[in-house]
Amino acid sequence: MARYAAVDIGSNSMRLLVADVDAQGQLTRLAEDRQVTRLGESVFTRGILDENAIRLTEEVLTRFRGIVASHGGATMRTVATSATRDASNQADFLFRATAALGAPIEIISGVEEARLIGLGVNVTWPQNEEPVLIIDVGGGSAEFVLMQSGAMVEGYSRPLGAVRLKEVFLDKDPPRREQILRLQEFIDEKLELVVRRLGRQAFVRGIATSASAAAIVCAVNGIARNEREVANQQMATQEQVRKLYRELIEMPIDRRRSMTGIGPRRAEIIVAGVAVFLRAMERFDLRALYYSNAGVREGIIADLDNRGGQSRRSGKLPDELRRTVETLAKRYGISLAHAKVTAAFAVELFDRLRPLHRLDPAYARLLEAACHLLDVGHYVSDTSHHKHSHYLVKHADLPGFTEDEKQLIALLCRFHRKSTPANRHPELSVLSASQRRALELLVPFVRIADALDRSRDQHVRLARCEIRGDEVILTLEAEDGKDYALEEWAVERSGAAFRSVYEKNLVVSKL
Repeated sequence: MARYAAVDIGSNSMRLLVADVDAQGQLTRLAEDRQVTRLGESVFTRGILDENAIRLTEEVLTRFRGIVASHGGATMRTVATSATRDASNQADFLFRATAALGAPIEIISGVEEARLIGLGVNVTWPQNEEPVLIIDVGGGSAEFVLMQSGAMVEGYSRPLGAVRLKEVFLDKDPPRREQILRLQEFIDEKLELVVRRLGRQAFVRGIATSASAAAIVCAVNGIARNEREVANQQMATQEQVRKLYRELIEMPIDRRRSMTGIGPRRAEIIVAGVAVFLRAMERFDLRALYYSNAGVREGIIADLDNRGGQSRRSGKLPDELRRTVETLAKRYGISLAHAKVTAAFAVELFDRLRPLHRLDPAYARLLEAACHLLDVGHYVSDTSHHKHSHYLVKHADLPGFTEDEKQLIALLCRFHRKSTPANRHPELSVLSASQRRALELLVPFVRIADALDRSRDQHVRLARCEIRGDEVILTLEAEDGKDYALEEWAVERSGAAFRSVYEKNLVVSKL
């Protein structure tokens, strides 16, 4: 049994979940907490996080810290989403919030947020192999997740959060007709990209998450707000949602607050939330939406457990993450045949030379990912392409990888040729001492692996890799009739980088 804690710093509210996960992946909730902060309210109008909201966030994080501590031994991940992504004073906020929580806080991309939502729904309500569309309307953004066989196939994040839309479009109570029209036009504009990508897909089910979704399902089914858990996996039809929307846009806030299933704070932003859900149902031809009470928190728990499970112990890159790096590689015209064989060589070296590096097996996943992306910089320029690779990977969306992992992958791309990591390189300032050491130990593997397919035709095999005294002997074998002098030369050139780290000579032998 493993114990995890997840904190989601959203644009409207903050949530905590502490849970145990058993060997079968079943989640047992130990503690939960939630606080409305409206962190994004000022961001969407003035571009900054409001001081009062920051102070409230600090108070809540201090409370969360105590709850997590009382359940000792929990591995924790904390993420911040749309409001923090957009805020000009995010650095100051992160410094203060991290001090309050006593743990790192990671700003995640919208696509990573979508992936975590999908994981959360799947771990609490597993779907079959048919495609499912998950829609989450948060405070700052709305996520659209195509899930199939328990994994995200595609994920999109759009600036359609309920707090954002209320602040930008709905400052009158009840909203005026022209405000509603502008709101609907904006929703259509921002939905268009997702509709183009997913609109022809037939979904076996539409699933709605978030507190706005809960309020909708509770309202149309007559479920009291304090009995919201009863609404889990219940549905609201498109016609029911349309009827609710028409009623809400005519109501002043006092009447909205008195409606069954809609709380006093939710009443302030419910019109915007329902507008997004309704238009999404119409554009994706969803006759109904089923509510799931899972979300980012549950996704974080599932992701932490996956990282701590068999895939981490074996160092195997999960299929979902492999699809992520292959998609990025293909976007920049990378030969997947070369990338895959390079990755295989690197992981093989990592495994066979474990007595020398003694790194956590999880690093093999990052090594494999990096080998798919070494040459993406050629898309920008052939000159110093390793530096361009570093920039592109550093700023890419790589859902499933943490920010620290992405930075290490980017740095492996940076140092796969030319100079090796040194204090003069400012890029290394983002690394801790342990991360810096891991990078230094992994860079030679990337260089040797790339050299083993120097001809780019995948005709060389690494037959043996042996540690003998002060030497590491690589025995190469080529396909019948093929020469591997180019690979032998390239591997020998990598010897200096290997020797400087491992203090052993690299020797190339022929089978």
